[in-house]
Amino acid sequence: MHLVFASNNANKIHEIQNMLPDSIKILSLQDIGCNVDIPETADTIEGNAILKADYVTQNYGYDCFADDTGLEVTALNGAPGVYSARYAGEQKNASDNMDKLLSELENQTDRSAQFKTVIALNLNGEQHLFTGIVRGEIIHEKVGEQGFGYDPIFKYEGHERTFAQLSLEEKAGISHRGKAVRQLIDFLTKSHR
Repeated sequence: MHLVFASNNANKIHEIQNMLPDSIKILSLQDIGCNVDIPETADTIEGNAILKADYVTQNYGYDCFADDTGLEVTALNGAPGVYSARYAGEQKNASDNMDKLLSELENQTDRSAQFKTVIALNLNGEQHLFTGIVRGEIIHEKVGEQGFGYDPIFKYEGHERTFAQLSLEEKAGISHRGKAVRQLIDFLTKSHR
């Protein structure tokens, strides 16, 4: 079975393909010749995932899934949320985004936050949503070399390490994306028996 993942983010594609059975092959947007930066104009994480999946299904005719992830910080009323990737500007630079977030939290005592991933799956004319949430806190400085995005400043609840200090396998076992992807995989494997 081939499924398009509406992304060209090699990190995400690799992370998800690693978790899938061999019978399910992931195609990237590049693989199907889609070179459009699909607009993410919804004001919710769910809405952006749906927009991306629908774009591929409507314009290319493929069964497809798309994800959107946001970091929601309690003291910032859920920001950066849907703007997580471009929090510090359209250049979408992870280091700039972390620096901006750390400076905004400088005098905050409540540093609780959560990562939320929503996956929208368009399969056989139906749409299904899967959500993964991981709670934790924003630490005061970047720690760790693994992962991407806000991983170096996010410490998972009940753990002493940041996401950037975990291996791909460790992170997949506990992360927001891992939780949503496991729901997706569970659904795909049940529906293909």
